[in-house]
Order: sequence, then structure tokens, then C-alpha cells
Amino acid sequence: MENEEFLKKIETELKISKNSPHTIRNYVEYNNKLLEFSRKPPEQISEDDIKSYMAENLSDKASSSIIVFLSAIKYAYLNILKKDLTLGIKRPKKERKIPAVLTKDEVRKLLDSCNNKKSKLMLSLLYACGFRVSELLNLKLDNLNFEEKIGYVKQGKGRKDRVFNIPEFLLPELKEQVSNQKQENQEYLFSGINLKLSPRNLQKIVAKAAKKAGINKQVHPHTLRHSYATHLLEQGVDIRYIQALLGHSSISTTELYTHISTEHLKKIKSPIDELMKNETQI
Repeated sequence: MENEEFLKKIETELKISKNSPHTIRNYVEYNNKLLEFSRKPPEQISEDDIKSYMAENLSDKASSSIIVFLSAIKYAYLNILKKDLTLGIKRPKKERKIPAVLTKDEVRKLLDSCNNKKSKLMLSLLYACGFRVSELLNLKLDNLNFEEKIGYVKQGKGRKDRVFNIPEFLLPELKEQVSNQKQENQEYLFSGINLKLSPRNLQKIVAKAAKKAGINKQVHPHTLRHSYATHLLEQGVDIRYIQALLGHSSISTTELYTHISTEHLKKIKSPIDELMKNETQI
């Protein structure tokens, strides 16, 4: 089988399985890289070829990248050639890195640094609703219900729908944005000139605002989602509610935020305080 035919078959199988464009792109790309590296047709690829590629190209990558690579190869060879070449390859443990989080003051500075009204509204929504980038950019005008002050994330990560509350503070700006988009016959809440905005557009907006605000942290669009979850936890919101608001399938994913809530940590007193207090009272 020719490489192009093999890659096309992978793409077809992924589309039939209703995988996201992001997954389709990554899986096809990883399989293409393996074929180019080995210089062999798909039928001749072996476990050793996969290990050689990993040693040459993935040894300095995060565990998550290696796991995605192996998943891409496994999916392709199981579905097209009916064999699992990754069966004998040990997967690394997924790293649980604590993400950067902004303080409430830093969030305020970030938003105040946006001179463009639409950009400020986009960043405000990322923080106010804990959106993933794809969820914000895929919001359509008919996903918003101003009467009930709720909105709908359609087919978010894991192809799940969920409801979000529309913040009172942002209602006027949102209504104005919807009106502007309707006048331009646009389908999405945010768009460029006849085009849906890309994640890269949003990354640039966040980076520019963070620099202008003088925030010396690695700030990405997803940082606002992390900050939203952490601040809810610090306000005493039950973690199960936060799980639902974020659209997490597993509570273990949400529990990551219990490790980064500095407000909770600051409330914990060392036992020596109580010990020495008693000592002085004797």
C-alpha cells in the first residue's frame, strides 16, 4: 500500500468515528512522520521502527506527546492493517504539571490592558465562564439565551454539550456583539472578516495584553480557564460543581486545582503556632 493511500484511509476512519479536526490532524501527521523516518511502506513498519523514531524524535518531549504518538500509531495499524505494533511498547506515566494561575488582581490588569472592545470581551468570557479556546471560538449566536441568562457549549472536548451561566456584568457587551454579528450575517459570536477566528489569533491577543499589563508569568488563553477554576475553589464552591462547569469527565482532573489554590493553603496554620501558644499560656 502506498503511503498516501494509507494516510487517506486513516483520515477516513477518523472522520467516520467522529473525531475532532485536531485529533485527525495529529494522528495523520504522526503516522506520516513515522513513514518518512523509516522509509518503508506501511506493511513493513515494525515495533523497532517505532522505537527508533521515538528515540530520535520524542526523547525530550513531554509524556503526553509520546502517549498521543503511540495512540495515533495504534489506531492506524489496528484499523487499517488489523495489528497493534505498539503492544510491546511501554507507555510513560502522564505528567501532572501544576499550571500557572493568575491572581484576581492580575486578571483585572490583563483585561484592563485590552484597548480593543471585542478582544476584551473574548478574554473576559474565557475567564468568566472557564472556556477552552475551541469552545469560545465555536460559540454561535443561537447558543446564547439572554432571557434565561444561559448559554450552551455544543460538542466541547469529548464531544459533550454543557450549559454555562452568562455573567450579568457582560450582558450589555454580549448583546451588542450579537447585534453587530447579525448585521454582518455572521454565524459565530466572534469572527474576523468573513472568517471564524483561529486559536492563534486568541493567543496573540492574550500575549499582547499580558505583556502590556506587565505580568511576568507564562500566560496563555488556557491560563484564564485555570484561574477561573482556582478562584471558584477559593470562594468555597464545591469541587463537583466546578467539575460540571469545566466539563471534566473525571473529578480527578478537577482535583488538580486543589494543589494550586494558594488561598486555601494560606489558611492552614502550622501546628507550632498552636503548640507555642499553649506554651506561653502555661
